[in-house]
Amino acid sequence: MAVRLQRPHAAVVFGFLLCCMSRVLPTPDPRRREALIQQEVSMQTGGALHVHDFSMVDVQWLVKNVTYRPHCYMCFTDNLSIRFIFMSQWPKPLPHCSPWNLLENLRAKVTNITDLDNSIMANLTLFTDDPEAAYPSQYVVWDRFEQKFQALWGLVTYAPVFRDYYYEGLRQFYMDNVMYLELRALLPELYELDGSTHDSTWTLKTYQDVTRQFTENYPDFYGARIIFTVHRGVNASVMTDVVEKAMKLQRDFPDIMAGFDLVGHEDKGRPLWYFRDALSLPAEKGVTLPFFFHAGETDLEGTDVDQNLLDALLFNASRIGHGFALLRHPVAKDLSRKREVAVEVCPISNQVMKLVKDMRNHPAAALLAENHPVVISSDDPAMFGSCGLSYDFYEAFVGFGGLRSHIGSLKQLVINSIKYSSLTNAQQEKALALWQNSWNKFVSENAF
Repeated sequence: MAVRLQRPHAAVVFGFLLCCMSRVLPTPDPRRREALIQQEVSMQTGGALHVHDFSMVDVQWLVKNVTYRPHCYMCFTDNLSIRFIFMSQWPKPLPHCSPWNLLENLRAKVTNITDLDNSIMANLTLFTDDPEAAYPSQYVVWDRFEQKFQALWGLVTYAPVFRDYYYEGLRQFYMDNVMYLELRALLPELYELDGSTHDSTWTLKTYQDVTRQFTENYPDFYGARIIFTVHRGVNASVMTDVVEKAMKLQRDFPDIMAGFDLVGHEDKGRPLWYFRDALSLPAEKGVTLPFFFHAGETDLEGTDVDQNLLDALLFNASRIGHGFALLRHPVAKDLSRKREVAVEVCPISNQVMKLVKDMRNHPAAALLAENHPVVISSDDPAMFGSCGLSYDFYEAFVGFGGLRSHIGSLKQLVINSIKYSSLTNAQQEKALALWQNSWNKFVSENAF
């Protein structure tokens, strides 16, 4: 990976050309670009600390594997999306949706199954040939983004699929040389073919069981932990109940449960301060519940949403998700640096969701220059037509550091992903030792 020598001719991967959104620099010879990325893929990237549960697996796997399973039904919504359900009997009608189609029957009727499968995949990802036209504003892209998640819901929350989906997600990140994962998960009720359901405790236990199975099969994968999430659109009463549940899960599953977060579009959702009573419960009760808040994923100024960064620090967040607005808050920036509260930067996500077009203008470039703790992650890779973590590392390496980027930049980002994880100090030391072996091998096999 002769990145230092080739850097003047390189450019960030842009748009949905490979996995993300708009172009930042002129695209180089595709063969050179692909070679650089493949070399980055061969590098052990440490931990992925900001990844969401329903967007960790390539949608092609979902369509080619899951939708071909027996008893899979699909309907078309009024807003041009789709929904799925697995049922042993014909499902009841869904409001604002067409009559259910058994996919097995539908595929038997159509003349071109490939076109049907491609159409389904298009409904599960934001990938498009013309993102500027398809997503003219942040509100449009967020609306489409949330529609895609609703389309995925019936597929992934089917209990037999859920286990396979999570295992495949771990496998895809592992194949991309990620050794550790922290997954933000809604812990939804899972359902069976007869319509019976399992609660969030059962879901978390399933995460724990599958993680153990995966680490037994792949001993050089260090493991995974779950950050329990709730949508920020809920009211204060619901949030209180959810925080109570989170504290119980943290007590009952300390090995797999890492902490708590709120998800959803910040600009439209309720700010952290609205939930201050619920979020104060752990401290009031003397219970440890680490917070990993999404905060500052906005380009608005002077609003309640813009204050989420300050409130995240007020509630002693362990890390901050995105933190795009942090440069506009010097006090919060200095405080987070002094407290070593790392910012989870997701380059491709910030491009796709229209926070930044040119990676050279991303606030993370300034944060890194000031030695603010930063970790790189991929947020919702499957939704963006990507996979794993390497593409985000590539954008960060080339876009944030410019000509100053070198092998030491990559090394520090990987170390950060372990140092600022939720692992204990002893676990971090063990993980770093495991990573160091692969890093030494990577350096010995590449010229710098």
